[in-house]
Amino acid sequence: MSGHIRAVIDTNALQHNFGRIRARAGGARVMAVVKANAYGHGLMATASALAAADAFGVARLEEGIVLRRAGITQPIVLLEGVFDAQQLERAAEHRLDLVVHDALQIGLLERPQGAAQRFVLWIKIDSGMNRLGFPVAEFAAALGRLRGLAPPARELRLLTHLACANERDDAVTREQLARFRQATRGLAYPVSIANSAGLFGAVPLQCDWVRPGVALYGVSPFADCSAADLGLKPVMTLESSVIAVRRVARGERVGYGGAWVAARDSVIAIIAGGYGDGLHRSLAPGAPVLVGGRRAPLAGRVSMDMLAVDVSELAGVHIGTPALLWGPGLAVEEVARHAGTIPYELLCAVNQRVPLVVGRPEAG
Repeated sequence: MSGHIRAVIDTNALQHNFGRIRARAGGARVMAVVKANAYGHGLMATASALAAADAFGVARLEEGIVLRRAGITQPIVLLEGVFDAQQLERAAEHRLDLVVHDALQIGLLERPQGAAQRFVLWIKIDSGMNRLGFPVAEFAAALGRLRGLAPPARELRLLTHLACANERDDAVTREQLARFRQATRGLAYPVSIANSAGLFGAVPLQCDWVRPGVALYGVSPFADCSAADLGLKPVMTLESSVIAVRRVARGERVGYGGAWVAARDSVIAIIAGGYGDGLHRSLAPGAPVLVGGRRAPLAGRVSMDMLAVDVSELAGVHIGTPALLWGPGLAVEEVARHAGTIPYELLCAVNQRVPLVVGRPEAG
C-alpha cells in the first residue's frame, strides 16, 4: 500500500466484540445496531460478519431494505419508525419491524385495517431524553390504541433510550429508569433499555433485549475506561502512508495559515489523508499519528487531502512508510480527544472516498 488512505475492517475483532457483548448480556437477546453505515464500518460487511446477532437496528428505511435485499434474514428494526403510508408499505414488503414513538405512526397503523398484523412493534417511551418516544403521561393511551388494533400486531415490545448511561452512577439515568419502570409496571411485554454503556456499566441493566452500537466496533462508551479495559478490540484501522518528506529549517512554517512554526530544524512527513476523507480539521497540532509504528505529533492544520507530521525524532522515514491514524496501538478515543469530539463522530465521518477493506491492517 502506498499513497492512499484506507479503512481496514477486522471482522475477527468484530466477532470477538460481539462475543464479549453476548457474554455480558446474559440471557438477553442482542440487537446489533448498524445504523450510519455500521458507524462507518460498512453496512454489509458488518452485518454479514454478525450472523450470530438476534436482530439488527437501523435508522433509515433504506438501510433495512439494503440488508434484506442482500439476504439478511434476522429481524431488522427501524429505530425511528416510518412517517407516511408509502414507507409503511415498503417496510411491510421487506419484513421490517417498527419503533413507534408518535401518535402519527399509530394513525398509519390504524388505516388501512389490518396493517399492524404485518409488524412487530416496539413502543418507545420517552423516559427523560426528550428526543423520541411517548412521554410517560401519554404512554398508557398510546399503548391502548396499539392494543386495540384489529387484527393485532404480531407482537408488542417496549424500549427507551438513556441519555447519560455513559456517566457512572448518574442521577439522570436513575431517574429515567424509575420513570420507565413506573410506566411499565404490571406489563409483561419484552423490554429493551441497555445500549453499549448500559450493557457495560458496573451493574448491567436487566432487560430482554440489548442494543449495542459503539461497543461492537471496539470503542468504549466511557471516558474513564478504555476499550481494552472492557475486553474489546478495535475493528477499524484507518491507515495511510508517507507521500513526501520535507526538511524544514527552524522558524519556518508548515501548512495553511502558517499555524505551526518549527522550533528547531525539523523533518516533516506528509501523509495522504485529510478532511476530504472525513478526518477532522479540528485535530490539534500535537495529535498523535503512528509512523512506521512510532508516535509522532501532527504539525499544522489538516488539509483536504494531506496532513503533516513532525518525524524529527524518527529515523528512516521515507516515501511509502506506513502511517496509522487510528487502530491497534492508537485508540480512536485518544484521537477524538485531540479533535475535541467523540469517537463515534470520527468513525462515522470516514467517507466514500476512503476504501473499506475487509482484512488485516498493514500500517502501524
